[in-house]
Amino acid sequence: MGGSMSFYESYDPRFGTYVMFNAPLKKLCGGFDWAEGPVWMGDAGCLLFSDIPNNRILRWTPEVGLSTYRAPSNYANGHTRDRVGRLVSCEHGSRRVTRTEWDGAITVIAEGYQGKRLNSPNDVVVKSDGSIWFSDPHYGIATDYEGYQSLQELPCNVYRVDPDGTMEAVLTDFNCPNGLAFSPDESLLYVADTGRLGHSDAQHIRVFSMASGRPKGGAVFHVIKPGASDGLRIDSDGNLWSSAGDGVHCIAPDGTLLGKILVPEIVSNICFGGRAKHQLYITATTGLYMIALNRRGVQLP
Repeated sequence: MGGSMSFYESYDPRFGTYVMFNAPLKKLCGGFDWAEGPVWMGDAGCLLFSDIPNNRILRWTPEVGLSTYRAPSNYANGHTRDRVGRLVSCEHGSRRVTRTEWDGAITVIAEGYQGKRLNSPNDVVVKSDGSIWFSDPHYGIATDYEGYQSLQELPCNVYRVDPDGTMEAVLTDFNCPNGLAFSPDESLLYVADTGRLGHSDAQHIRVFSMASGRPKGGAVFHVIKPGASDGLRIDSDGNLWSSAGDGVHCIAPDGTLLGKILVPEIVSNICFGGRAKHQLYITATTGLYMIALNRRGVQLP
């Protein structure tokens, strides 16, 4: 274990080039029940994120602070933006993935597979070819806390929806897939397996080769300790930044833990944002935090 300074903990000298020891960890706002799904809206200069149990999507703007973007939100969880900047959301309550059009209309991207309802779509990414990839664990239907307790009709899979609407279960051997991220060149796909509620499943991040255009392999890339990986993002050097029980962990492309940003709450998810995509926004249980880094994130418009 390496040295520590303030809210940073370094395990590898490389980590010192990614962080700035005079950049504070700021708590921007709080009072949530389970904050999740941050996404930076660069053209609007704001961050959107979910407060799942309170059934709302919130907006944080540097000049204004906190406001409500959408309530009710169908117990929305993870969000991203598509290749033209539209908001793509995973909804626990409606058990679907939706897109918010420029005029505010809601388009349903996916809500079932092979005649059965999805479980509770959790996290989502959009590939450069316009395909939408999302995880579908059972967390939103296991209890009434983050949605509606309901019968599980499908295994917990990762799905791809092509621009023409064709949908396929592309990864079917997970306990409960969660966070997703492509490497900068999209040659790799990282997927977190957070395990089933109430079970002692293995919890880890797996990595898949995309050389053939489809995910192949799936070896364990890294095991987060303490806690488990939930949401994750990639920086411009290909490092993976993951939520964890004690903060945010920075992991090199070879799987080496480089360092940690220590946060006083369990972290659920993260995203890069700000004017240069160099600020890391952190949703952590009841609060929203931000810290400036010396790397830029791989972020959609």
